[in-house]
Amino acid sequence: MIKQIFSVDLYIRIYANKYIIRDITNPAAPEQTFESPDAFTTERLLVGRFSVGESVLKNAIKVFCSKKWLTPSPRVLIQPMDMTEGGLSEVEDRLFRELALGAGARKVVIWVGKELSVIEAQEKLDTKG
Repeated sequence: MIKQIFSVDLYIRIYANKYIIRDITNPAAPEQTFESPDAFTTERLLVGRFSVGESVLKNAIKVFCSKKWLTPSPRVLIQPMDMTEGGLSEVEDRLFRELALGAGARKVVIWVGKELSVIEAQEKLDTKG
């Protein structure tokens, strides 16, 4: 209960030019989609225009965090859903980490694999260093 009042954990799935975000501290809440008016995906990278992608994500995170009183920066699980063939390079991993930190996250976990349930996403955030 206290965790739900003072904390926000977000599961962010990144697709071409959009984020689908779920507040996993409140599993009953519906996920929300945030699409970019300007493309942040390029032909080669899921987030090729960093400043555009960061701006959209920052505004999306504000939507979730403004609902709480005395909310610290959220913990974020980021999952790129497109353009991950062969896994992520070190540069892509860093890009997603910096994207979330720049948008206001205090902890970032990157996940590449199957889409996760709310429980699985929460476990990843709770167990990853």
